[in-house]
Amino acid sequence: MFRTALRNVFAHKARLLMTVLAVMLGVAFVSGTLVFTNTISDAYQKSSAKGFDRVDVAVRPEYQDSEGDKVGRTAELTRALLDKAAHVPGAASATGVVSGFTAVADKDGKLLGGDWQSAGGNYWGAKDPRYPLVAGHAPHGRGEVLLDSRTAERAGYRVGDTVRLSVDGPVLTPTVAGIFTTDDGNVAAGGSLALFDTPTAQALFGKKGSYDEIDVRAAAGTAQSALKAELDKALPSRLVETTTGKHLADEQARAISASMSGLRQALLVFAGIALFVGTFIIANTFTMLVAQRTRELALMRAVGASRRQVTRSVLIEAFAVGAVAGVTGLAAGIGIGAGLRGLLGSFGASVPDGPLVVTPGTVAAALAVGVLITMLAAWLPGRRAAKIPPVAAMSSVHAKATTKSLVLRNTLGALFSAAGVAVVLAGTTMNADSGQGAMGLGAVLLIVGVFILTPLLSRPLIAAASPLLRVFGVSGKLARQNSVRNPRRTAATASALMIGLTLITGMTVMAGSLQTSIDKMASAAIRADYVVSMANRGPLSPDVADRLATAKGVTASSPLRNGESRIDGGTEFLTGVDGSAIGKLTDLKVRDGSFTVGGSRVVVDEDRAKEYGWTAGSRFTAHFEDGKAARLTVAGVYEGNEMLNGIILDNKVLTPHLTDPSDMQVMVKTAGGASGAAKDRLVEALGTNPAIKIQDKQDISNEIAKMFTLMLNMVYGLLGMAVIVAVLGVINTLAMSVFERSQEIGMLRAIGLDRKAVKRMVRLESLVISLFGGVLGIGLGVFFGWAAGELLGTKMATYELVLPWGRMAVFLLLAGTVGVLAALWPARRAARLNMLAAIKTE
Repeated sequence: MFRTALRNVFAHKARLLMTVLAVMLGVAFVSGTLVFTNTISDAYQKSSAKGFDRVDVAVRPEYQDSEGDKVGRTAELTRALLDKAAHVPGAASATGVVSGFTAVADKDGKLLGGDWQSAGGNYWGAKDPRYPLVAGHAPHGRGEVLLDSRTAERAGYRVGDTVRLSVDGPVLTPTVAGIFTTDDGNVAAGGSLALFDTPTAQALFGKKGSYDEIDVRAAAGTAQSALKAELDKALPSRLVETTTGKHLADEQARAISASMSGLRQALLVFAGIALFVGTFIIANTFTMLVAQRTRELALMRAVGASRRQVTRSVLIEAFAVGAVAGVTGLAAGIGIGAGLRGLLGSFGASVPDGPLVVTPGTVAAALAVGVLITMLAAWLPGRRAAKIPPVAAMSSVHAKATTKSLVLRNTLGALFSAAGVAVVLAGTTMNADSGQGAMGLGAVLLIVGVFILTPLLSRPLIAAASPLLRVFGVSGKLARQNSVRNPRRTAATASALMIGLTLITGMTVMAGSLQTSIDKMASAAIRADYVVSMANRGPLSPDVADRLATAKGVTASSPLRNGESRIDGGTEFLTGVDGSAIGKLTDLKVRDGSFTVGGSRVVVDEDRAKEYGWTAGSRFTAHFEDGKAARLTVAGVYEGNEMLNGIILDNKVLTPHLTDPSDMQVMVKTAGGASGAAKDRLVEALGTNPAIKIQDKQDISNEIAKMFTLMLNMVYGLLGMAVIVAVLGVINTLAMSVFERSQEIGMLRAIGLDRKAVKRMVRLESLVISLFGGVLGIGLGVFFGWAAGELLGTKMATYELVLPWGRMAVFLLLAGTVGVLAALWPARRAARLNMLAAIKTE
């Protein structure tokens, strides 16, 4: 049986090629994902580990929980604590670390390092061992700064140049005192790092004589654990926590691994989709191969082969195909992993140097996926073949699906589909957090149900295309009949396209609807012409709001200032505004009372009002971070949204209680509305600051649209793999169908059907099957997009369903194109069949 199975593999090399390709693509995607993420993760872990080489124990401030009406706060690492840490037994030295966001501009005034990877810190003493200088000297005062060598090289800065930078708003123009090297992972990934002397860094980052962390070096012969124990004895445990450098490195490695796991899982999901689609091709291929060898298998049964042996011979063939696909897929995956790493560079992101990582786990996963997927998909056809009675098979009485089996299949499909629809609809009535699980389960049930029902659905849907097919005469009529001749095969082929188009359509519907909803939110809630914020969405210096208020052409402005408070024993964040201007800058719907902010009068959103039982006129006490309290009155209840919500009060009330006031953003209204000239005046008023974003409503919308577009393009690219596999499936099905109908095609040629008509027949058959899959996929995608939107609507009041008719038409056209392209080779092969040889084919 083993030799027979191998003989069949070599006898059907061409027919199995498409199956090998389909499995190989899926395996390549899986192994490429593992190679890519393991390589990036390993490079970052090794790079970050170097950063802890000089840290034996790190001392960090402990957060002091709020008690009673007191607002919680983080303890300060003072100079006294640093000196105490430096003199504990076993300590060689202690370094105070200060860090924060620092935007550095290039010589054209553009931001370097990105919104989130532009960092700043302190250079310790005259020679900081953490940052070896390659040029210049240590910085002194606010007029000097150090730049990392990668940033300096990218921007063309040298020692002595003047550089524009910003920490929280105001522009600074220090001189580059020196250039240093660093193993910082963010810098290796394309970020920037600027260093000031310690007093300057403390002043710029709001530390005022304190530190973010104290790094302690152990004396020779002292273990990290022993030094940690001594620090725990000497330092107040209620104020600080100590961690060994090894633990920090391990923690960082776990964090990097966790951050990469999200990307890895997302990529593996798409790889799984490609493999799932590939199973249809495998099952189709082996079903047809087994059907074509019915007599051979029956003869084997007649001479003594058992059912198990017949099934085993089919599985051996599948094992051989899967092994070949696994090995070639692994080789292709290693190339994909290397290519993806190189692709990061083309997008401007750099990765720390390191080797390509191909772990034994990756090799095992690639081979296991290739073999198991192929064998599982081939098991059912093999089992069916073993059940065929020898006498019936030798008499050419092929086992067709019985009425009982079709009824059972349709009943199961209907039950799965009904359950899926019911669970999805139930999910739409839940909130966004609890409804996700139900929505996912319902989607799986519905897709499985539709797949089971696809043979039943194929007849009416394909019949609907009959009027169009009649235009093509005999070829069109034959194409329709061929499409419904084997509903299961047609269904399996169409389902491959259906899966991909369902996901693509669903994502497109959601993205378009979200974009429209966000546009509505911005236009409905904001009257301001511009919103000013930091590039990293961090805190703004109050100096920014002051400059904007006096800028030319500004008619109204208000900073949005955050402050923590305690209300009725719970923590609440307050939003401070300019009470006299906020009404001109926002257009929030008021549900109760009036939108009046000033003195003790505040406005609250519906969620807070419901939580505390407030209505217009209610009074409550807010306890601020300085320990003082104020009695406030609810002037109105408004409908909040993602852009503005919570408790809003006047800055004149909030600011005196804040230790270090800062703003999250500033709203600005200008004379004549938003325009290029008005924006230029604001940019000029802020000193052409690289760290600050000045956005009108359209800019905000475009920024969000950019994220959605990037996400959609990634999804389209990843799902393209599934579409390619689906194309292979259509080609494979048509090729098998042509081989199966060789005698029939020969007879058609003999009675007058020319080669062009034969080609047209095969192409139309392929087109009909592909469009059938496209219609099902787009229909399911719209349903899932609507359902997911209903879930999002619980968190976004402005959400509304928007159907992208243009894109859906493109998707349907894509399905048709897939059908036409997939039919080229099978149609050519059918047209070139020798009539006499085909007629004699058994």
